[in-house]
Amino acid sequence: MKRAYILLASFLLLLSILLRNSFATNFTTLLPTQVLVVANKNVPQGVKLAKYYMSKRHIPKQNLLILSTVTKENCSRRQYNLYIASPIREFLKTHKGIKCILLMYGMPLKIGPTPIDNKAQRELNKILKSITDIKNQITKLRLSANKIDKSYKKRLNKFRKQLRLLQHQKLFLSPRATTASVDSELALVQNKPYELCGWIPNRLFLGTPPYLLKNIPPKVIMVSRLDAPSAKIVKRIIDDSIYAQNHGLEGIAYFDARWHMPKANQIEKIKRDFSYKYFDWSIHLAAQVVRQSGVMPVVLDQKPSVFKPDSCPKAALYCGWYSLGHYVNAFSWQRGSVGYHIASVECSTLHNKNSTIWCVKMLEKGICATLGPVREPYIEAFPIPEVFFTLLLDGRFTLAQCYAYSKRFWSWQMVLIGDPLYRPFAYRALLHPLNENPINAYRKVIIVVPRFLTRIIPEIKIPKDLSRARH
Repeated sequence: MKRAYILLASFLLLLSILLRNSFATNFTTLLPTQVLVVANKNVPQGVKLAKYYMSKRHIPKQNLLILSTVTKENCSRRQYNLYIASPIREFLKTHKGIKCILLMYGMPLKIGPTPIDNKAQRELNKILKSITDIKNQITKLRLSANKIDKSYKKRLNKFRKQLRLLQHQKLFLSPRATTASVDSELALVQNKPYELCGWIPNRLFLGTPPYLLKNIPPKVIMVSRLDAPSAKIVKRIIDDSIYAQNHGLEGIAYFDARWHMPKANQIEKIKRDFSYKYFDWSIHLAAQVVRQSGVMPVVLDQKPSVFKPDSCPKAALYCGWYSLGHYVNAFSWQRGSVGYHIASVECSTLHNKNSTIWCVKMLEKGICATLGPVREPYIEAFPIPEVFFTLLLDGRFTLAQCYAYSKRFWSWQMVLIGDPLYRPFAYRALLHPLNENPINAYRKVIIVVPRFLTRIIPEIKIPKDLSRARH
């Protein structure tokens, strides 16, 4: 009965996609014809998996791009530009309508830092010295000044503002700030050269404020990858995604917060600060969303410790924290399960079978879709749990769309692993009006404009001859 309901939902969803065009909305469910599959010629297993996936998802043969690049997980900026970005950019010029890039097993994962020249190094040294001087002045002020004096706070704030500006300058000149995941960089591959250092706000994110849109690259393409410690696991992910989409994802949703739900009078401060407590609050909200949907039972943990080993049977959905670089074997993953762990290095590798990071171990243990950073991303780079799981439960958004609409940055450290077309709750698309634009509907409900977004428009000016562009 449920399978018949899912098939009916799929038919009606396709009908709704056609009808939506007549309502001039700007959202449609991602289609197989809109996915570009990219494989590495030097990894035959990856090419074979690409063709297998395309046959299963009915993706046109002309949507396959086989390029020749390095077989290691790390690549230099030069290798990325020449062997990955350039051929993909040229392909997209002649193949219109592509909205998502899928990187296959064997494609590089990380882009290394871009070295700075002697002039930029001298400028960076000056900035580092100025930062040290300002910190010393702040320390001296705190030790010697009368803190009751009205001028104390004014002088302290002045020093802090100077320090923030200097740290912005440091960010723009630091080689480390030029690193990124291949996936996140490719999201902006169709744009003119843009600033290399730091992150770029994501115009697809539901919480990106309008004033930022004119200052960020206009073209965005979604990116996912089918990758894992072995080719066998990748094939399993493909099969599980299709099975769960056809039969429905069943099991238990597990959410692992560290603190209790904040009180009503604390919410505004949490929103303003956008700290760790914001994400913990969002985990609570995600649990509420799933519970209210009625699709499956929900288990919410509110203790600082993570779930204990073997304590989470039939895990279908998961979001939690915080066990840095060390997976806890708490879960038995359902076929088609989706989840992620919020920590700093959980996708630093996908092929090291000895690694204990969450992405590697979850894929080995049976999860179908996950995500994580290749390097330190800072917590605000993760998809907002409430937004991600709300869209996943909607039924109209594919995995790639859930990710793209719930995260804030491109050209940074995050990676999505899974079938970009996967919709574990596709049958729920029937619950929505055919003429509704879900982007507008959700934007009215989920408006997140955290302070950190202003970082991308710094008050300082970097000399053009010291600026480094992405390509």
